[in-house]
Amino acid sequence: MSRISTVVLMMSGRSQKLTLKPLLKRNGEWLLRRIFHTMTTLSDDLIIVGNEESAYARLPARVVPDVHPDSGPLGSIDAGLQAIRYERGLFVACDMPLLNLELLRYMILLAADFDAVIPRLAGNVEPLHAIYSKSCLPAIAKALERGERRIVSFFPEVRIRYVEQDEVDLFDPQHLSFFNINTPEDLDIARQALRNEARRKGT
Repeated sequence: MSRISTVVLMMSGRSQKLTLKPLLKRNGEWLLRRIFHTMTTLSDDLIIVGNEESAYARLPARVVPDVHPDSGPLGSIDAGLQAIRYERGLFVACDMPLLNLELLRYMILLAADFDAVIPRLAGNVEPLHAIYSKSCLPAIAKALERGERRIVSFFPEVRIRYVEQDEVDLFDPQHLSFFNINTPEDLDIARQALRNEARRKGT
C-alpha cells in the first residue's frame, strides 16, 4: 500500500448538487462508496473534506471541516493537505466514481520528484484528479491571501508533472476517470459504464 493519503473533496461549486441531502439519501452513499472502493486499495489514510460530518458517518474515512467555505476548491485542497498523514495526498472530487486504479497508481509512481501530478487532456488540466504535496501549502496560502479561488492560481510557484493525454490513454482511453456526476441521470450513466466494464472483464 502506498504511503500516500487520499482525499475526497465535498466542496461547493461544481459539485454542490451532490452535497444536497436529498441526493445524498438517494444515491450519494453509493457514489462515495464507489470512490472509496478504489481509494482503500491505495492508502490507509482516507479523508473527506466537508462540513456535513453526519452524512458521511458510514464511510471508512476521517472527516475534516472545510475551513475555507468561501474559497472554492482551492480552500478545500488546503484543508485536505493540512489534515493528511503522509507527505502527499491523492485528491479527487466527490463526483468522480469511475476512477481508474492503474492510472492512479501510475500517477503515484511519478509523484516523488514533484510537488504535484496532474492530468492534462487536450491542454486542459484536471486539478480535481491530482496528487498534491504538503510542499504546495505555502503557495496555496499566498493564493488564498490574494483572494484566489482557482486551483491553478498557485501552479506557477510549484513543480508540476503533467500527465499528458497520451499517457492517460494507456490506462483510460475513454477518459471515464474524469466523468463528473451532478444529477441522478449522470449516476445512471455511471452505473451503466460500470456494468459494461464488468461484462468486459467477465466478472
